[in-house]
Amino acid sequence: MFAIVVAFIVWLSTRAVDRLSTILIGGMVITFVLSVGDMFTHVQPAVLFNQGGSDANYLPYALAALPYLLTSFGYHGNVPGLVKYYQKDSGAVVRSLVYGTLLALAIYILWQYVIQGNIARDAFKQVIAEGGNIGSLLKQMGNVSSSYAVGQLLNAFSYMALASSFLGVSLGLFDFLADFFKFKDNQAGRTKSALVTFVPPTLAALLFPNGFLYAIGFAGLAATIWAVIVPAMMARASRRRFPQASYRAPGGQGMILFIILFGVINAVAHVLTLLDLLPVFK
Repeated sequence: MFAIVVAFIVWLSTRAVDRLSTILIGGMVITFVLSVGDMFTHVQPAVLFNQGGSDANYLPYALAALPYLLTSFGYHGNVPGLVKYYQKDSGAVVRSLVYGTLLALAIYILWQYVIQGNIARDAFKQVIAEGGNIGSLLKQMGNVSSSYAVGQLLNAFSYMALASSFLGVSLGLFDFLADFFKFKDNQAGRTKSALVTFVPPTLAALLFPNGFLYAIGFAGLAATIWAVIVPAMMARASRRRFPQASYRAPGGQGMILFIILFGVINAVAHVLTLLDLLPVFK
């Protein structure tokens, strides 16, 4: 049902996604402040830094986390839709990406501070053992909060965050597939785009209900190619072909090489994690 509702909204238009996302983000801010405000004051440094644990060194897990972080902050899939929505106003597109990323980063840092400072590391092992789903994490957060209202607010925040991210990612994939398959921007064309966008992941979710973390990891691997390496190579080719273009991505040749290198490291990290050659917290 959730996939059907999201598919219908994305099928309607980019503006419909924008309006609903604005409502969801507003609701996220309200529920986040109300719920996290209480837990923020209960953060324990001993829990936050795992001072009593024997495995307090988490640096070895950094490489394995790269694909998940890339998925969390990857926005390149939304660029085609934003270009169309803002009628090719590059300034508006850049501002929306920068402000959106900064907002997501601020919420992410506060969220990590609260959950890492309230939930013991052993509890995270239980979350991972249960498939790493959002419901397992919320259950552990409910265990450390004495307020029923806070638990319900956390539920609301988490599911609104999930819905808003699902909308954004779906819209980006929708526009990409529509362009790739040359579907027209009419009812019939958008219906075809919606089918190829939503049917495969919906079937995968039904077949693998606990595959959330695996899906994010593979999404990070795909994002490495399409959102890191390919854009960097396109920028390099564009500078050679159109040296006098009105818009030029910031950074020189060194920046392009750095981005490609980051993408390669990210892809290698994911493959090594799949082969159990990188340490993973569990």
